[in-house]
Amino acid sequence: MDINTALNDVLVKLFRNINTIEEQSMRTEEYKDVTTNDMHVIEAIGMDGQKNMTTVAKALHVTTGTLTISINSLVKKGYVSRVRSEEDRRVVLVSLTDRGKGAFLHHHHFHEQMIESVVEQFSEEEKEILEKALTRINKFFLSQIS
Repeated sequence: MDINTALNDVLVKLFRNINTIEEQSMRTEEYKDVTTNDMHVIEAIGMDGQKNMTTVAKALHVTTGTLTISINSLVKKGYVSRVRSEEDRRVVLVSLTDRGKGAFLHHHHFHEQMIESVVEQFSEEEKEILEKALTRINKFFLSQIS
């Protein structure tokens, strides 16, 4: 197997495995109604208070129309609160409810544990090399998003 085929194989499997593990981490009794997509929206809203829909949509690389569908679902499930801005009624602001904050923290804890488990097997030098390589890979993928 040549290096390009091997790297492709590793990247595809890595992406799938992380997605599978991430889905499994959310399958708790408390958060069984949260999809992976829901969790990405919750993460993009974050814990820092209200954000406007345009900001969240840009962070997720989706349209505000697409985001609206996800937000409607998350509001119904009780994870997100939605209000109109007092200054400009055209602007919709979203924030996490207490339940949404709990899901955010649960997921954040999963990511911390995942990274700790991965990097514990590497030396400091290897961690730095891995970080640089993954940053370059991510920069490439970001450049491919239109």
